[in-house]
Amino acid sequence: MAERSLPPAYFEDIFAGDADPWDLASSPYEAAKFDRTIAALSSRRAACALEVGCAGGVLTERLSVICDHLVAIDVSPTALSRARQRLSERPNVRFETAAFPRDCPVLEGLDLVVLSEVAYYWSDADLDLAARRIAQVLVGGGRLLLVHWTGDTDYPQTADAAVERLWIGLSDMMTVDVAERHPNYRLDLWSRQ
Repeated sequence: MAERSLPPAYFEDIFAGDADPWDLASSPYEAAKFDRTIAALSSRRAACALEVGCAGGVLTERLSVICDHLVAIDVSPTALSRARQRLSERPNVRFETAAFPRDCPVLEGLDLVVLSEVAYYWSDADLDLAARRIAQVLVGGGRLLLVHWTGDTDYPQTADAAVERLWIGLSDMMTVDVAERHPNYRLDLWSRQ
């Protein structure tokens, strides 16, 4: 049982030391994963979306094309500064510093929530809180996309454990649209009934 989420300082330290610590902007693996992420969502445009853990804005840039309004959050002010610069020409994107799920922007009526490479950083209690927050803001028919690395980590959760914990908290209101396993990551897309 994971008792503690990774603290915001962990991520700020990483971004302060490296402009692109996970090679999100340059890795062919990341590009292919982002292609699949956008393809999974391309069946319909999102009117109002939330991206949790936007980092430097690489996926945010791709999401902004399929969203009318996108709120992108991260715990790292350094990462958000880079994301703002990257997307300075995208007026449909708003950035906020927030440590989701403990901190959550005041949002309602979301039809898309994206958790890409973030849920395994959270404790069991924060995963339970995340499920409650998502249930509060996601409209009927709204979608939740989860994409997570399945390799070994020293994070509080594995990808499978994090997704399963979220499913336990949301299964009474969600249906599974997509459940894919790719080399090194899993992609899950759920819709609110």
